[in-house]
Amino acid sequence: MNHDLTPFLDEWPYQPGQLTARIVRGLDGSDKVQVRLDLGILQLNADGHPAGNPPPGYPSLLEYLEDQIDAGRDGAGREGESDQRRQLTPEECRQLREEAVQYYHRYLALLVLEDFDRVVRDTTRNLRVLDLCAKHAEEDDDQEVLEQFRPYIVMVRARALASRAILDDEPRAAIVALDDALDALQRHFVDAGLPQAFEQSNEVQMLRGMRDSLTPKLPVSPQAELRERLRQAITHENYELAAILRDELKQFPEKG
Repeated sequence: MNHDLTPFLDEWPYQPGQLTARIVRGLDGSDKVQVRLDLGILQLNADGHPAGNPPPGYPSLLEYLEDQIDAGRDGAGREGESDQRRQLTPEECRQLREEAVQYYHRYLALLVLEDFDRVVRDTTRNLRVLDLCAKHAEEDDDQEVLEQFRPYIVMVRARALASRAILDDEPRAAIVALDDALDALQRHFVDAGLPQAFEQSNEVQMLRGMRDSLTPKLPVSPQAELRERLRQAITHENYELAAILRDELKQFPEKG
């Protein structure tokens, strides 16, 4: 059997500076995500554990350790049991980070493929990794090292949610997803003691740009249109038109 991969790689050329991905059907009948790299091809399961080797009985190491933490919390304080709550060792945190990288590679490829539901699934999952380490890691370094990636993961998740909503012709839902992410990023920077970093964040600028591009697509209510025309009339000191517009606005029922 010839194990040379050259014909296989030549069939799918590498594109420098471009993330090239595809979904193929595996021999087991399940979807596989493939990413073309300069020196080969990375293949991940499209669903479940990317590498297909989770702890027995669990979808991934994350769920296993979450279960361990919950079990330690439930047992803390019981008679005859230690009050010491379960914490994550440095080795467990390292393994969590390595596993999170596998999910990162997968959701980046899925984003390129516009498989937004799976992107939301994997980014939501990786945010749980950050939360678990921040709350339960033994070492301060392990609590903090992943937080630098939170803005990026929040941004990618929001982009996927908004893109999914746009495909469903729901621009309002897309804007809600983007606003929620912007609020989350502002809280993150405030909690980190860096409130000024919010305005400088590339992720914030990306989300605001996407939001601005969506705003013109929103259906404008008659009241909103009249209020905007009234604002412009006052700005241009056209008070006669402003009076007419105010009278028109009074025709709409008050919202109770």
